[in-house]
Amino acid sequence: MENKSIRVAGITILVAAAAGAAAALLVRDRIQRHRRDLFSPHALRRLAALGHMGRQEASVDNIRVLRDFIAWEPRRLLRGRAEAIVERMENEVGDRTGRLTPSPGAA
Repeated sequence: MENKSIRVAGITILVAAAAGAAAALLVRDRIQRHRRDLFSPHALRRLAALGHMGRQEASVDNIRVLRDFIAWEPRRLLRGRAEAIVERMENEVGDRTGRLTPSPGAA
C-alpha cells in the first residue's frame, strides 16, 4: 500500500515537471514570435508586438531590440509607443541597479 502511494507521488511529480517544461518552451516560442513580429511588414502585428514587449520585464536585451525598432519603424505613432516603453524600461533598470540610464535624446 505504501509502495503504491510513493509510485503515484513520483508519477505526479514527473507529470508536473514535464508540464512545466512544456509551458516554458511555449512561453519562449511566443516571446520569439512577438520579437519577430516587431519587424513585420504589417503595422497591426507590429502594434501587437509592441503591446507584448510593453508587458515584458525591463531588460537590456528588450531595450536594445526596441531601440533597433525605433530606428527602423517608419510610422510615427508606433515609434512614439516604442519610445515610451523604452523610457519606462530604462527607468526600471535604473531603479534596480541604483543608477539612471539616460534616454537616447536626453542632453
